[in-house]
Amino acid sequence: MIAEIIEKLEGEVERLTHELNVTLPATIKAAVELGDLRENADYKSALERQQFVQARLNHLTSRLRELSNIDVSAIPADRAGFGSWLKVREKASGDEYEYTIVAGDFMDLDKGHISVASPLARGLFGAREGETVTVQLPAGERVFEILELRTLPMTLS
Repeated sequence: MIAEIIEKLEGEVERLTHELNVTLPATIKAAVELGDLRENADYKSALERQQFVQARLNHLTSRLRELSNIDVSAIPADRAGFGSWLKVREKASGDEYEYTIVAGDFMDLDKGHISVASPLARGLFGAREGETVTVQLPAGERVFEILELRTLPMTLS
């Protein structure tokens, strides 16, 4: 999972670096050639995009640095945490759900990917297979039984 995240981030860094170093300078140069920069929407738009791309690159670089510092061997193999896949049953309704706890940049509720910072993920952190956990969500308290658990260390061994 970490390798997939790093690969995706590196791909975005590559695309944005190309845009910052090749595409945007060409756009800015073309806008400058049109003259009067005070009322040149293309120029202003390109400068704003340039600032956004630089900020995004800084963020991605920081995320890559954080990911490279993750010590998978320090993650408990028998408890839910970052990278864990869980199959849970909500006690009240009997409905079953599958979740993967991911970094916030990769949250995708349609795929069951929940952010490590979400109330649901925080409530599931540390849970073991077979346990029942009570999670405080904005809509109220929910109780889940952990039916299955695969942790990041399990997937690497």
